[in-house]
Amino acid sequence: MKYFPHAIALLSLIIICSYIKYDNSRAESVSIAKKTVPADMPRYNINHAPGGEYTGYLNAVSLDIPNDLYFAGERVPLEIPDVRERLDRELLINTYWHSSTIVLIKKAHRWLPQIEEILKENNIPDDFKYLTAIEGGFANVVSPSNAVGFWQILESSGKENGLEIDREVDERYDPLKATKAACSYLRKSYKKFGNWTNVAASYNRGMAGLQRALDNQKVDSYYDLLLNEETSRYVFRILAIKEIIEHPKKYGFNIEKKHLYDAEELRYVEVDHDIKDLIAFAKEQGINYKLLKRHNPWLRDDHLDVSRKQVYRIAIPVND
Repeated sequence: MKYFPHAIALLSLIIICSYIKYDNSRAESVSIAKKTVPADMPRYNINHAPGGEYTGYLNAVSLDIPNDLYFAGERVPLEIPDVRERLDRELLINTYWHSSTIVLIKKAHRWLPQIEEILKENNIPDDFKYLTAIEGGFANVVSPSNAVGFWQILESSGKENGLEIDREVDERYDPLKATKAACSYLRKSYKKFGNWTNVAASYNRGMAGLQRALDNQKVDSYYDLLLNEETSRYVFRILAIKEIIEHPKKYGFNIEKKHLYDAEELRYVEVDHDIKDLIAFAKEQGINYKLLKRHNPWLRDDHLDVSRKQVYRIAIPVND
Protein backbone atom coordinates (compact mmCIF):
# COMPACT_ATOMS: atom_id res chain seq x y z
CA MET A 1 0.00 0.00 0.00
CA LYS A 2 2.96 2.33 0.45
CA TYR A 3 3.33 2.67 -3.34
CA PHE A 4 -0.28 3.71 -3.78
CA PRO A 5 0.37 7.52 -3.86
CA HIS A 6 3.08 7.01 -6.49
CA ALA A 7 0.71 4.98 -8.61
CA ILE A 8 -1.93 7.75 -8.38
CA ALA A 9 0.64 10.35 -9.40
CA LEU A 10 1.83 8.26 -12.36
CA LEU A 11 -1.75 7.65 -13.52
CA SER A 12 -2.51 11.37 -13.32
CA LEU A 13 0.57 12.16 -15.42
CA ILE A 14 -0.48 9.65 -18.08
CA ILE A 15 -3.97 11.16 -18.26
CA ILE A 16 -2.60 14.71 -18.58
CA CYS A 17 -0.16 13.68 -21.34
CA SER A 18 -2.92 11.82 -23.20
CA TYR A 19 -5.19 14.84 -23.02
CA ILE A 20 -2.47 17.16 -24.32
CA LYS A 21 -1.75 14.77 -27.21
CA TYR A 22 -5.48 14.47 -28.01
CA ASP A 23 -6.04 18.22 -27.84
CA ASN A 24 -3.07 18.89 -30.14
CA SER A 25 -4.29 16.22 -32.54
CA ARG A 26 -7.77 17.76 -32.50
CA ALA A 27 -6.41 21.21 -33.18
CA GLU A 28 -4.32 19.87 -36.05
CA SER A 29 -7.32 18.06 -37.56
CA VAL A 30 -9.45 21.19 -37.40
CA SER A 31 -6.64 23.17 -39.01
CA ILE A 32 -6.30 20.65 -41.84
CA ALA A 33 -10.05 20.62 -42.40
CA LYS A 34 -10.13 24.40 -42.72
CA LYS A 35 -7.44 24.25 -45.40
CA THR A 36 -9.21 21.67 -47.54
CA VAL A 37 -12.80 22.91 -47.62
CA PRO A 38 -14.01 25.69 -49.91
CA ALA A 39 -13.87 29.19 -48.49
CA ASP A 40 -17.63 29.56 -48.77
CA MET A 41 -18.44 26.31 -46.92
CA PRO A 42 -20.98 27.09 -44.15
CA ARG A 43 -19.54 27.08 -40.62
CA TYR A 44 -21.32 25.74 -37.58
CA ASN A 45 -20.86 25.68 -33.82
CA ILE A 46 -20.08 22.12 -32.82
CA ASN A 47 -19.88 20.72 -29.28
CA HIS A 48 -16.65 18.76 -29.14
CA ALA A 49 -15.79 17.31 -25.68
CA PRO A 50 -13.46 17.72 -23.97
CA GLY A 51 -12.81 21.38 -24.55
CA GLY A 52 -16.30 22.74 -25.02
CA GLU A 53 -17.59 24.44 -28.12
CA TYR A 54 -15.60 25.53 -31.14
CA THR A 55 -16.47 26.78 -34.61
CA GLY A 56 -15.71 24.20 -37.29
CA TYR A 57 -17.06 22.63 -40.44
CA LEU A 58 -19.94 20.21 -40.63
CA ASN A 59 -19.77 18.08 -43.78
CA ALA A 60 -23.35 16.82 -43.73
CA VAL A 61 -25.40 19.66 -45.16
CA SER A 62 -28.43 19.66 -47.45
CA LEU A 63 -27.87 20.65 -51.06
CA ASP A 64 -29.33 23.32 -53.32
CA ILE A 65 -30.99 21.73 -56.34
CA PRO A 66 -30.10 23.43 -59.65
CA ASN A 67 -32.85 25.71 -60.93
CA ASP A 68 -32.46 24.41 -64.47
CA LEU A 69 -31.09 21.09 -65.60
CA TYR A 70 -30.94 19.45 -69.02
CA PHE A 71 -30.17 16.00 -70.33
CA ALA A 72 -29.10 15.77 -73.97
CA GLY A 73 -30.68 19.18 -74.57
CA GLU A 74 -34.00 18.13 -73.02
CA ARG A 75 -35.21 20.04 -69.96
CA VAL A 76 -35.69 18.18 -66.69
CA PRO A 77 -39.13 19.18 -65.26
CA LEU A 78 -37.92 20.06 -61.76
CA GLU A 79 -41.21 21.81 -60.98
CA ILE A 80 -42.73 18.33 -60.53
CA PRO A 81 -42.23 17.54 -56.81
CA ASP A 82 -41.29 13.87 -57.16
CA VAL A 83 -38.85 14.67 -59.99
CA ARG A 84 -37.11 17.21 -57.79
CA GLU A 85 -36.96 14.82 -54.83
CA ARG A 86 -35.62 11.95 -56.91
CA LEU A 87 -32.81 14.17 -58.19
CA ASP A 88 -32.13 15.38 -54.66
CA ARG A 89 -31.77 11.79 -53.46
CA GLU A 90 -29.16 10.88 -56.09
CA LEU A 91 -27.22 14.10 -55.57
CA LEU A 92 -27.05 13.43 -51.82
CA ILE A 93 -26.02 9.80 -52.25
CA ASN A 94 -23.21 10.60 -54.67
CA THR A 95 -22.08 13.72 -52.82
CA TYR A 96 -21.64 11.90 -49.53
CA TRP A 97 -20.36 8.61 -50.93
CA HIS A 98 -16.99 10.33 -50.94
CA SER A 99 -14.49 7.59 -51.79
CA SER A 100 -16.53 6.16 -54.66
CA THR A 101 -17.28 9.55 -56.22
CA ILE A 102 -13.68 10.74 -55.93
CA VAL A 103 -12.45 7.63 -57.77
CA LEU A 104 -15.17 8.17 -60.38
CA ILE A 105 -14.06 11.76 -60.97
CA LYS A 106 -10.43 10.66 -61.29
CA LYS A 107 -11.30 7.94 -63.81
CA ALA A 108 -13.59 10.29 -65.73
CA HIS A 109 -10.58 12.47 -66.52
CA ARG A 110 -9.00 9.51 -68.36
CA TRP A 111 -12.01 8.06 -70.12
CA LEU A 112 -14.57 10.76 -70.88
CA PRO A 113 -12.56 12.57 -73.58
CA GLN A 114 -12.13 9.28 -75.47
CA ILE A 115 -15.81 8.39 -75.11
CA GLU A 116 -16.90 11.92 -76.11
CA GLU A 117 -15.07 11.59 -79.42
CA ILE A 118 -16.87 8.36 -80.34
CA LEU A 119 -20.28 9.74 -79.33
CA LYS A 120 -19.68 12.80 -81.50
CA GLU A 121 -18.68 10.65 -84.49
CA ASN A 122 -21.94 8.73 -84.11
CA ASN A 123 -24.20 11.80 -83.56
CA ILE A 124 -25.09 10.76 -80.02
CA PRO A 125 -25.52 13.61 -77.49
CA ASP A 126 -22.49 14.19 -75.30
CA ASP A 127 -24.44 13.59 -72.06
CA PHE A 128 -24.60 9.86 -72.80
CA LYS A 129 -20.97 9.60 -71.72
CA TYR A 130 -22.26 9.69 -68.14
CA LEU A 131 -24.02 6.36 -68.66
CA THR A 132 -20.61 4.70 -68.43
CA ALA A 133 -20.12 6.28 -65.01
CA ILE A 134 -23.27 4.73 -63.55
CA GLU A 135 -23.22 1.49 -65.56
CA GLY A 136 -19.71 0.19 -64.96
CA GLY A 137 -18.05 3.02 -63.04
CA PHE A 138 -15.36 3.15 -65.78
CA ALA A 139 -14.44 -0.45 -64.96
CA ASN A 140 -14.88 -3.81 -66.67
CA VAL A 141 -17.30 -5.19 -64.13
CA VAL A 142 -19.61 -8.16 -64.69
CA SER A 143 -23.18 -7.97 -63.39
CA PRO A 144 -25.16 -10.89 -61.90
CA SER A 145 -26.97 -11.11 -65.27
CA ASN A 146 -23.58 -11.33 -67.06
CA ALA A 147 -23.72 -7.84 -68.53
CA VAL A 148 -20.11 -6.83 -69.12
CA GLY A 149 -17.87 -3.80 -69.19
CA PHE A 150 -18.14 -0.02 -69.11
CA TRP A 151 -21.51 -0.15 -70.86
CA GLN A 152 -22.78 -3.36 -69.20
CA ILE A 153 -23.59 -5.12 -72.47
CA LEU A 154 -25.25 -8.54 -72.62
CA GLU A 155 -23.76 -11.10 -75.00
CA SER A 156 -26.81 -11.13 -77.30
CA SER A 157 -26.92 -7.32 -77.50
CA GLY A 158 -23.17 -7.11 -78.05
CA LYS A 159 -23.25 -9.49 -81.00
CA GLU A 160 -26.32 -7.76 -82.40
CA ASN A 161 -24.44 -4.45 -82.34
CA GLY A 162 -21.24 -5.65 -83.97
CA LEU A 163 -19.00 -6.94 -81.18
CA GLU A 164 -16.93 -10.11 -81.38
CA ILE A 165 -17.63 -12.29 -78.35
CA ASP A 166 -16.16 -15.77 -77.88
CA ARG A 167 -13.88 -17.68 -75.52
CA GLU A 168 -10.68 -15.91 -76.62
CA VAL A 169 -11.97 -12.44 -77.57
CA ASP A 170 -14.71 -10.44 -75.90
CA GLU A 171 -14.90 -6.90 -77.21
CA ARG A 172 -17.36 -5.88 -74.52
CA TYR A 173 -14.22 -5.49 -72.39
CA ASP A 174 -12.79 -2.94 -74.86
CA PRO A 175 -14.20 0.39 -73.58
CA LEU A 176 -13.96 2.13 -76.95
CA LYS A 177 -15.37 -0.68 -79.10
CA ALA A 178 -18.11 -1.14 -76.51
CA THR A 179 -18.92 2.57 -76.84
CA LYS A 180 -19.39 2.12 -80.60
CA ALA A 181 -21.75 -0.80 -79.95
CA ALA A 182 -23.67 1.28 -77.40
CA CYS A 183 -24.01 4.05 -79.99
CA SER A 184 -25.60 1.54 -82.36
CA TYR A 185 -28.19 0.67 -79.70
CA LEU A 186 -28.84 4.31 -78.82
CA ARG A 187 -29.45 5.26 -82.46
CA LYS A 188 -32.01 2.46 -82.81
CA SER A 189 -33.69 3.54 -79.59
CA TYR A 190 -33.91 7.18 -80.69
CA LYS A 191 -35.45 6.10 -83.98
CA LYS A 192 -38.13 4.38 -81.91
CA PHE A 193 -38.78 7.01 -79.21
CA GLY A 194 -37.62 10.34 -80.71
CA ASN A 195 -36.69 11.49 -77.21
CA TRP A 196 -33.21 11.16 -75.67
CA THR A 197 -34.41 10.92 -72.08
CA ASN A 198 -36.58 7.94 -73.00
CA VAL A 199 -33.60 6.51 -74.88
CA ALA A 200 -31.51 6.67 -71.71
CA ALA A 201 -34.25 4.94 -69.72
CA SER A 202 -34.54 2.26 -72.39
CA TYR A 203 -30.87 1.46 -71.96
CA ASN A 204 -31.76 0.22 -68.50
CA ARG A 205 -35.23 -1.23 -69.09
CA GLY A 206 -34.96 -2.23 -72.74
CA MET A 207 -36.82 -0.70 -75.64
CA ALA A 208 -39.73 -3.14 -75.47
CA GLY A 209 -40.06 -2.77 -71.71
CA LEU A 210 -40.11 1.01 -71.80
CA GLN A 211 -42.56 1.12 -74.70
CA ARG A 212 -44.86 -1.26 -72.86
CA ALA A 213 -44.80 0.98 -69.77
CA LEU A 214 -45.53 4.10 -71.84
CA ASP A 215 -48.43 2.38 -73.60
CA ASN A 216 -49.92 0.91 -70.43
CA GLN A 217 -49.79 4.19 -68.51
CA LYS A 218 -50.80 6.32 -71.53
CA VAL A 219 -47.97 8.86 -71.20
CA ASP A 220 -45.04 9.71 -73.44
CA SER A 221 -42.40 10.93 -70.98
CA TYR A 222 -40.06 9.02 -68.66
CA TYR A 223 -40.75 11.63 -65.98
CA ASP A 224 -44.46 10.72 -65.97
CA LEU A 225 -43.94 6.97 -65.59
CA LEU A 226 -44.36 4.82 -62.51
CA LEU A 227 -41.51 2.30 -62.84
CA ASN A 228 -39.54 -0.25 -60.85
CA GLU A 229 -37.00 1.38 -58.53
CA GLU A 230 -33.93 0.70 -60.66
CA THR A 231 -35.30 2.34 -63.81
CA SER A 232 -37.05 5.03 -61.77
CA ARG A 233 -33.66 6.08 -60.38
CA TYR A 234 -31.66 5.50 -63.55
CA VAL A 235 -31.87 8.85 -65.35
CA PHE A 236 -31.55 10.72 -62.05
CA ARG A 237 -28.34 8.86 -61.28
CA ILE A 238 -27.01 10.03 -64.65
CA LEU A 239 -28.09 13.60 -63.94
CA ALA A 240 -26.48 13.58 -60.48
CA ILE A 241 -23.15 12.27 -61.76
CA LYS A 242 -23.22 14.78 -64.62
CA GLU A 243 -23.84 17.63 -62.18
CA ILE A 244 -21.08 16.54 -59.76
CA ILE A 245 -18.43 15.83 -62.42
CA GLU A 246 -19.13 19.14 -64.16
CA HIS A 247 -19.23 21.15 -60.90
CA PRO A 248 -17.15 19.18 -58.37
CA LYS A 249 -16.30 22.08 -56.05
CA LYS A 250 -19.96 23.00 -55.74
CA TYR A 251 -20.46 19.62 -54.08
CA GLY A 252 -17.35 19.73 -51.92
CA PHE A 253 -14.95 17.75 -54.14
CA ASN A 254 -11.62 19.55 -54.24
CA ILE A 255 -9.40 17.30 -56.34
CA GLU A 256 -6.04 18.61 -57.48
CA LYS A 257 -5.29 18.17 -61.18
CA LYS A 258 -2.18 16.15 -60.40
CA HIS A 259 -4.36 13.58 -58.61
CA LEU A 260 -6.52 12.87 -61.68
CA TYR A 261 -5.90 9.74 -63.77
CA ASP A 262 -4.45 10.65 -67.16
CA ALA A 263 -4.78 8.64 -70.35
CA GLU A 264 -1.67 6.54 -70.90
CA GLU A 265 0.33 6.78 -74.12
CA LEU A 266 -0.09 3.70 -76.28
CA ARG A 267 1.22 2.28 -79.54
CA TYR A 268 -0.57 -0.40 -81.52
CA VAL A 269 0.68 -3.65 -83.02
CA GLU A 270 -1.41 -5.22 -85.79
CA VAL A 271 -1.60 -8.99 -85.57
CA ASP A 272 -2.84 -11.19 -88.44
CA HIS A 273 -1.45 -14.51 -87.22
CA ASP A 274 -1.95 -16.83 -84.26
CA ILE A 275 -0.19 -15.99 -81.00
CA LYS A 276 0.39 -19.22 -79.13
CA ASP A 277 1.74 -17.57 -75.98
CA LEU A 278 0.62 -14.07 -75.02
CA ILE A 279 3.06 -14.01 -72.10
CA ALA A 280 5.98 -14.47 -74.51
CA PHE A 281 4.39 -11.94 -76.90
CA ALA A 282 4.25 -9.38 -74.10
CA LYS A 283 7.93 -9.92 -73.32
CA GLU A 284 8.79 -9.45 -77.00
CA GLN A 285 7.01 -6.09 -76.87
CA GLY A 286 9.05 -4.99 -73.85
CA ILE A 287 6.22 -5.27 -71.31
CA ASN A 288 4.85 -7.90 -68.93
CA TYR A 289 1.66 -9.95 -69.19
CA LYS A 290 -0.10 -7.81 -66.58
CA LEU A 291 0.33 -4.67 -68.69
CA LEU A 292 -0.74 -6.49 -71.85
CA LYS A 293 -4.00 -7.51 -70.17
CA ARG A 294 -4.46 -4.09 -68.54
CA HIS A 295 -4.52 -2.37 -71.93
CA ASN A 296 -6.20 -5.23 -73.82
CA PRO A 297 -8.78 -6.68 -71.42
CA TRP A 298 -10.71 -8.00 -74.44
CA LEU A 299 -8.06 -10.75 -74.70
CA ARG A 300 -9.73 -13.41 -72.56
CA ASP A 301 -7.20 -16.25 -72.78
CA ASP A 302 -3.42 -16.68 -72.68
CA HIS A 303 -3.28 -17.23 -76.46
CA LEU A 304 -4.99 -15.79 -79.54
CA ASP A 305 -6.17 -17.70 -82.60
CA VAL A 306 -6.58 -15.47 -85.63
CA SER A 307 -8.93 -16.40 -88.45
CA ARG A 308 -8.04 -15.82 -92.07
CA LYS A 309 -8.22 -12.15 -93.06
CA GLN A 310 -8.76 -11.19 -89.41
CA VAL A 311 -6.52 -8.43 -87.99
CA TYR A 312 -6.36 -7.42 -84.33
CA ARG A 313 -4.88 -4.19 -82.99
CA ILE A 314 -3.12 -4.81 -79.69
CA ALA A 315 -2.33 -1.81 -77.50
CA ILE A 316 1.14 -1.59 -76.00
CA PRO A 317 2.01 1.07 -73.39
CA VAL A 318 4.85 3.34 -74.42
CA ASN A 319 7.77 3.12 -72.00
CA ASP A 320 9.09 6.43 -70.64
